[in-house]
This record gives sequence, structure tokens and C-alpha cells, in this order.
Amino acid sequence: MSLKTEQSTRAQRSIALTSVREWEQGTVNQVQDYLAVEEPLEIRIGDVPVSVTMRTPGQDLELVAGFLFSEGIISGRAELKGLEAVATATAGNVVRAELEKQGSVVAQNLRRNFFAASSCGICGKATIDSLRVRGINAPNDDFKIAADLLCGLPEKLRESQAIFHRTGGLHAAAAFTSTGELLVEREDIGRHNAVDKVIGWALLNDHIPLSDCVLMVSGRGGFEIVQKALVAGVPVLASVSAPSSLAVQTARELGMTLVGFLRGRRFIVYSGEQRIC
Repeated sequence: MSLKTEQSTRAQRSIALTSVREWEQGTVNQVQDYLAVEEPLEIRIGDVPVSVTMRTPGQDLELVAGFLFSEGIISGRAELKGLEAVATATAGNVVRAELEKQGSVVAQNLRRNFFAASSCGICGKATIDSLRVRGINAPNDDFKIAADLLCGLPEKLRESQAIFHRTGGLHAAAAFTSTGELLVEREDIGRHNAVDKVIGWALLNDHIPLSDCVLMVSGRGGFEIVQKALVAGVPVLASVSAPSSLAVQTARELGMTLVGFLRGRRFIVYSGEQRIC
């Protein structure tokens, strides 16, 4: 499938049309407007529902694969035995995963991850320690990227956002090489979903770890984004907006390069400045 065909197929599922009244300089007109689609996706392990997320339809299998990996439910592609969209009364809004692990192990992982997420506002140390328990190592310290090249990534990300250009209502995430080559770009109503889709693409295509990549995200670089990037082995995470305090603390303690406010010819390095040359 060509890139244009793929983008067209994605747009058909991800964009809705609606009639609106537009006010402009005192004149009111009835026009058609594009909206980003937002629908729930139920994730099942076997026949057991484990999560429901609001997402933009498209790349649902990648989203689920990325979610299972970044949340520690699976530790690699080999543990994912099957992945399929299930036909239900809610059409294509259910994905079933078949895993190598037993249900009790999955339940323990889910409870642990729930504790870690709940700890974010209480104890950053508990949250970071939960990543260490999972065996998350410092990303590739040999990876380097030129500052000038880094400054060009936001524009490359915007140019690849076909659905955003029509709706104005989506976040995006993309993986780039050290030379600025775009490997994959994904859009979603949720910034964490866009990241999971990128990670899911990498997992299903045997590109994990993403140890030679920059992950560029729209919006802010919060803890959840940093955590997912670390699990995927990303050495450099860049965002157009601000990171949170826990995101910065996590990046510093686990050795990730974290860049914020990447706009035009300016950015701020919060950790890991040795990878930017």
C-alpha cells in the first residue's frame, strides 16, 4: 500500500463531517466542518476485558500492541501470540490479544501498573523504582543528533499530519533517525495513544528497541510519555511544549535526553545534553 493510499484509508476512519454555522466578520454561513473521530476501544486479553481507551480509529492493532508492551504486560514480541479486531455490536471497537503469559501473571502486572500510575502525584521515587523493577535500562548513550537537525523535526512532524491538517484536533508522535529520516508517524486524539501506536508499529515490525531514534511528540512531554519512550529504548524524546516535573526527574534518573519547547530555532534540554551536538 502506498503512503497516499494508507493516509486516505486512515482519514476515512478518523474524520467525520458535520454541518456548522460559521461566523466571520458579521456574516453567518452554513458550512461543512471536519471533526476528528473519537471512539472507545476495548482491549481484551483472551476474552477478559482489561482496559478501555478513548482513541481515534486507525492502527488499532498497533495501539494495543504498544499499550501491552509500554505498560509491561508483555516484555517482547514473542509473548504476543495473536492480535485481532473482534466483530461485536460496537463494530471494530474491540481488539483481542492472545498472550503467552497466564491470566494471573497479567493481572499482577496490571495491579502493579495501577499502583505506579496512582503513585505519580504522591511519590515520584515509587514510580521511578517501578520502572527499575521492570529492568528498564538507560537508553543508548552513543546516539547523537545535531541541534540544527533537531530544530527541523517539528515541521517534518506537522507536514506528515494528514488528519490534523483537516481537523486541527489530533496529537501526533513520530520516530526519526539521527539524520532526520521519518520512520513512522501516528496521530490520535490522545497523545499517549499516538505514542503507543508508534511503539506498537516498532514492536510488530521488529524495531524494538528504538535505540537509534528520536521520538518527537506534539503537546507536552509528561511522565506517561517519558515512561513509554524509556520502555521502547528511545534515547531522545522531544516535544513542542513543556515537560512535567516527574517527567524531568524520571528522564534524569534513567538517562534519557529530554527536550522541551522545541519551536523554531530554540529548545530547552532538561536532561541528557551529551546526545545533542
